This record gives sequence, structure tokens and C-alpha cells, in this order.
Amino acid sequence: MSESTYDAPADSQADGPLADGPLADLVVVDLTRALAGPQAAMMLGDLGARVIKVESATGDDTRAWGPPWTGDPGPGDPHDSTYFMSANRNKESIVLDLKDDADRTVLERLVVRADVLLENFRTGVLDRLGLTVARLHELNPRLVIGSISGFGHDGPEAGRAGYDQIAQGEGGLMSVTGVDQPTKVGVPIADLLAGMNLAYGVVAALHERSRTGRGRVVRTSLLAGIVGVHAFQGTRWTLAGEVPGLSGSHHPAIAPYGIFATSTSPVQVAVGSEGLWQKFARAIGLDPGDERYVTNRLRVAHRDELVADIETAFATHPAEHWLDLLLDVGIPAGKVRSIDDVYEWEQTRSQGLVLDVDHPAYGTLRLAGSPIRFDDNAFSGGRSRHRPPPLLDEHGSAIRAWLDEG
Repeated sequence: MSESTYDAPADSQADGPLADGPLADLVVVDLTRALAGPQAAMMLGDLGARVIKVESATGDDTRAWGPPWTGDPGPGDPHDSTYFMSANRNKESIVLDLKDDADRTVLERLVVRADVLLENFRTGVLDRLGLTVARLHELNPRLVIGSISGFGHDGPEAGRAGYDQIAQGEGGLMSVTGVDQPTKVGVPIADLLAGMNLAYGVVAALHERSRTGRGRVVRTSLLAGIVGVHAFQGTRWTLAGEVPGLSGSHHPAIAPYGIFATSTSPVQVAVGSEGLWQKFARAIGLDPGDERYVTNRLRVAHRDELVADIETAFATHPAEHWLDLLLDVGIPAGKVRSIDDVYEWEQTRSQGLVLDVDHPAYGTLRLAGSPIRFDDNAFSGGRSRHRPPPLLDEHGSAIRAWLDEG
């Protein structure tokens, strides 16, 4: 894809070079911090790109976002949060002070060798550092620049700082999440969606570059990530004029579709068609022809009564009984697993969604894996081996030596 193809150094945890995967010929300079940008960079790294994470002397802010901490570091030992570890695998770290002329020169040399530069500074920060889009493309016309902001790079509120929960609220997601009051999603979903969208846009720009020979700027925001996943809740308003409200644990347009109490733990059931309703009702002892429930429209209208009838039936047996019965007759159903249970679940492991990597300071680390698999690779992502998240400036000397090699 570019002239910046590199030979990755042999890694202590692997038998050979790590330069494999569909993006193995790409170099990414990652100026981002916190979560949205690092998520995008990690996704590119998972697919084989060489990702060089540029950090300040104190490191990415998330290194200090603990507890909990990685391992049990003592005084003077590395001290990285588990939060940092979640978004920084498959990267190298170099410390640069972008206000220092010499270090800014190092960054410019990286730009010349790079295919992609990612940044999530407040609007105007890179310009004030002399790293305008024009300057970056002067250094490297083929450079794809990926940029994330909180609320967009233009418009009346372009200057607002971006924080995940604020974006969840401002973008309307919290207004449809929860039972008694608006509730945020249990992960920083605005950050994660923005990162995913940026990685997706960058790959598209790289494909375009293969035809045009020039890079372009790809922009997205936390707000765009949230609005972009409104799905049917958005069109309820734009097409039908309905303002959605809190939907709790039940689907607002389909019934029964949600979480139901049993004599032990709750189960989830998704009855998405009239055929499934017939099977479901008979399986649990309800009359599928009950005039209140004979169509989905009626079931939605009588949702409270329907939930009560289902939970009365479910109260007679434990969760495992109902799960076995429903799955046996072809009704989509499942548990509500805790996080620890998910990581021990054999199905999760079979999909390459749990990675063990060897860290120079913390030993073996167990991390979540990439959600993407290729047909010739049983592991998640495009690599045959994965790097652990880096120590601060762990690769600074090696990166400078690579630049000096020309």
C-alpha cells in the first residue's frame, strides 16, 4: 500500500517477526490518548499495522486511571491501569514533547515514513503546534489523517471537549436507556464507537489512496458515533414523529423480547416473529391465540400483562430448565452472564476473544481479543502474534534508530 513497508523486530513473546496481517505494510503514528483514538489505533494494530504511540513524559492519561492496576507494582515499578491495557495492545511507545523543536522534528520524520496519523486533540491544537493539515501533507502527500473530536470539527459547538458520558446524554442514547431514569451504557460506548468509525474511515481512505496516490483527512466524533447507532429509535422520530422513551430491558417494538425472572436467575427471550410466538407460548403453557396477544401489535400494547403472564409461568422452574426447553424448541434465549463468566465461557475462547500476551514488567496478561477473524487464522485480528500494551517509551530508542536507518 505504501513505500513505508517495514520489517518488524523480533519480539520476545514470538518466534519471529510480528509483521503479518492484512495491514502489515502500514505505519500508523498514534497521537491520541484516553480511549476513542487509542481504540482506533489498536484496531489497525490488530490487523497488522505497525502502530507507534507518541506519548508525553507522563504518558497517556489512562495509564493513571486506576485502580484497578495491572499486577501489583511496588514503589518505583511501572504503574499502569487496567483501563490503559484495554486499548493499547499491538503498539510501540515513544515519548516526545511536541512543544520541543527537536522532538517535533522527530515527529515530522515519523510523518514522512507513515501511512496514517491519528489525533484527538481539541480543535486547533495541532495547528498551534505548526502541524496543520497543509504542513502534514507537505511532509507526506500520501498521509491519511484520522481525527476525532467530541461534537464535530465545525458547527456551533465544535470547540466543546468530548467526554463519553456527556456525549451519551447529548446524543440521546441515555434518553432511551434505563428504567426509572436515563442511564449510561456500562462501557464508554461513545468513545468506542468513535474509534471504530475512525478505523473504518481510515481503511476506506487508504483504499482510495491506492487509486489517487494522495491521502485525505477522515473526521468523526463522539456525537456522530452515538447518533449513528440510533437505528430504529432515530427513525421512530424522523419518520413517525414519535419521541422514544426509556426502554428498560424490553424491546420497544417487539414482544415478548427482553429479560424475564425465573425461580432462580433471569433469562432473556427474543420472540421476533409470529411463528416463534406460537412455539414460545405453547412451550411455556400460554395460549398463543389469546386475544390480547395474537399479533405483535397487540402484544406490545399489552406488554405489562404479557410480562406478568410469562414470569408467572417462569416462576415454576429454575433458569436452566427454561433455557434448555426454549433452545430445544428453537426459541432464541440466553443467560445474563457476568464479565468473569464471559471470559471463562468456552464459546468466547473458541472465537479468539481472549488473548494471553507476555509483558516485560507484568508477565502474562490476559486481554480481550479483536472481534475480527480471518479464514486462515484461528486467532482474533490479522496477526499470528499480538504485542502487549507498551511500557512508557519502551520503544523510543528503537524507533529513533529505525528513523536514522532512512
